Amino acid sequence: MNPLINISMIIISIVLIISILLQSKGVGLGGLAGGDSGGVYTQRRGIEKVMFYITISLSVVFIILALLSVILTK
Repeated sequence: MNPLINISMIIISIVLIISILLQSKGVGLGGLAGGDSGGVYTQRRGIEKVMFYITISLSVVFIILALLSVILTK
């Protein structure tokens, strides 16, 4: 297996875990600054929206790398 794929999968998985943890449902990024979400659904805005798209992009890249690593080992 290609070591470049392994290293990139490790890096992407760490960044993906961090981006998921930053999006905790109960707190939200506004709650980290002292704001109260009140338990009501709110639309993602600003940095929360950017983090959401980053998380989706990282997960797609991770899946592609995983499939690529399976294909290359055969």
